Amino acid sequence: MKRLRECGELEIETYLGRLLRIGVLISAAVVLAGLILYLHSHGAEAPDYRVFKGEPADLRSVYGIVLDARHAERRGVIQLGLLFLLATPVARVAFSTLAFACQRDKIYVLITLIVLGVLIYSMVGGFH
Repeated sequence: MKRLRECGELEIETYLGRLLRIGVLISAAVVLAGLILYLHSHGAEAPDYRVFKGEPADLRSVYGIVLDARHAERRGVIQLGLLFLLATPVARVAFSTLAFACQRDKIYVLITLIVLGVLIYSMVGGFH
């Protein structure tokens, strides 16, 4: 992050690219780990498509997903990987806000803060 203080466009683009790559790779690794756990336990079962089974209640909140993933619950690990995938573009917008602030571009700081606010608001339950 030492280079970020330079506020050069090339450095910022490099950090943003790295952030997106790392986010996607971490997400893919976590989903793959959950998939391996799931297939190890349920790989030989035949799927039953006659009855719809929704997500369990513990996988409908971030807290429940993290708790399940901590206990190596297969579906919780997969859901955690998907949460990482969703968090990657949010982190990109947050980083962009810092980069624009470093460049002293007030208009873009305001715009990215609005976008970040809308993203966070919609993720925590707004815009039903």
